Amino acid sequence: MDGRRAEVARTSAAGVALLERHRAARVEELWLDHDLGGDDTIWPVVEVLERAAFEGRPFDVGVIVIHSANPAGAAKMAQALRHWGYRVRAASGSVEVGFLD
Repeated sequence: MDGRRAEVARTSAAGVALLERHRAARVEELWLDHDLGGDDTIWPVVEVLERAAFEGRPFDVGVIVIHSANPAGAAKMAQALRHWGYRVRAASGSVEVGFLD
């Protein structure tokens, strides 16, 4: 733990709500995982980010870190987000990623 504040959204709906709550704030790091459980994926969150950039009001994100065990999904996310000017870094297999029960 590095002492920074973090918020976790475990579903795409919760992720969209979290983004909207922080719409006016700078987000230093936004960590995204492709597969969220069941049929849920991160794509609704990616679409919110894309739409904001398309409308000329991208979210103020320092870096989007993609951590996913799904290489194809991660690559597609990175491509889409980079297209809209977001800075993206992949962290697949990173020891920095973990879950607390």
